[in-house]
Amino acid sequence: MFTPAFAVPLSDKTGLVNRLDVKAGGYVFEVETVANFDISDFKFNEEQKRLTLYIVSGLENNLGEVLMPREFLSGNFTFYLNDQQYSPNVRFNDRISFITLNFTGSGDNKLDIIGTDYLKKLNETSIVPIQKETPTKGGCLIATATFGSELAPQVQQLRELRDSKLLESESGTLFMNSFNALYYSFSPTIADYERENPVFKEAVKIALTPMISSLSILNYVNMDSEVTVLGYGAGILALNLGMYFVAPAVLVVRLNKLRKQKE
Repeated sequence: MFTPAFAVPLSDKTGLVNRLDVKAGGYVFEVETVANFDISDFKFNEEQKRLTLYIVSGLENNLGEVLMPREFLSGNFTFYLNDQQYSPNVRFNDRISFITLNFTGSGDNKLDIIGTDYLKKLNETSIVPIQKETPTKGGCLIATATFGSELAPQVQQLRELRDSKLLESESGTLFMNSFNALYYSFSPTIADYERENPVFKEAVKIALTPMISSLSILNYVNMDSEVTVLGYGAGILALNLGMYFVAPAVLVVRLNKLRKQKE
């Protein structure tokens, strides 16, 4: 556990998104964090290929994700949390490394991210800013808290769907950006409450299971155009509306009719 180092806690009701413009080798890269903690400052050491994040948290249980452009820093990562070696889960595609953070300790913490590759695939003689990555890919905070680990099959399924399906299309990216703006406004609170209340955690698990099962359909279809993304997306949305709203409403109406007939 880490000792709290400040007196004013951050709100535990807000998912914090930080976009850090890191200057390196004449380029500007956007490193994004989505978490229930804040980033007060950062610094990058080009010689050591080390990015240091200064974390400020008002919560004991910290969850978040760092989105690291692979053109900036990649390879075999080494991590240090408060100068002690740390092993977060790391996934990546051809553009971004997704570093999932899960640690305890409110107050001030320091995370060092050290890569082996720096400015990979870039022409270092041209000094132009790198365009910002448009997708906002945050961590599955609620699913991680519900199923116990970011390595749980259900959580991996959601990540794979997001990274390999939705964010490969323009309409899917627009949907995820809009969804994340809403999702990270309440998900840290729910995730924290799940860890404190096992009964609530089981209730969330029961509620999420049908939705995750329906989303698994998308892993078996080709979403290679905007039309197919919109079509399958609308179909899955309709299916979930039916499961979560229409079917319960029909059941309530029928039970009400049966009750009136008995009276």
